[in-house]
Amino acid sequence: MASQSSNPQSVHDFTVKDAKGNEVELSKYKGKVLLIVNVASQCGLTNSNYTELAQLYEKYKNQGLEILAFPCNQFGAQEPGTNEEIVEFACTRFKAEYPIFDKVDVNGSNAAPVYKYLKSSKGGLFGDGIKWNFSKFLVDKDGNVVDRYAPTTSPLSIEKDVKKLLGIA
Repeated sequence: MASQSSNPQSVHDFTVKDAKGNEVELSKYKGKVLLIVNVASQCGLTNSNYTELAQLYEKYKNQGLEILAFPCNQFGAQEPGTNEEIVEFACTRFKAEYPIFDKVDVNGSNAAPVYKYLKSSKGGLFGDGIKWNFSKFLVDKDGNVVDRYAPTTSPLSIEKDVKKLLGIA
């Protein structure tokens, strides 16, 4: 289970597990703009989102963008694979170079603490709950949640927001 401080002030206060089960302190991303996405391999949105996330990452990774992908099987059981299968799928089929973390729940009592924090920071159109795969949270260099995007929002359509936070608008 990912740990957190008792009163998190930013995304940087969380520790999560990577796809291999290693603890990762999100504070290591201080100074980076983060796009945090719940991903799935068998969703109707998979091809477009994974393709555009890879394009966005390739374009801005050297300027301070980091994409954090959290596989989730809560929506239509569209992420049934093991962590190894998920990583292989994303990296082989979509050339994902950004980190892919341990499969998590994003809703409900077992939701990952970082997702509880993200949702409490930006409620979105549907209140706190995440409604489907590929919901996106944009986080500034200080770990503050700046915006939330619907699953159907194209990653490339938020490029201007990313550039603004990177200071290259």
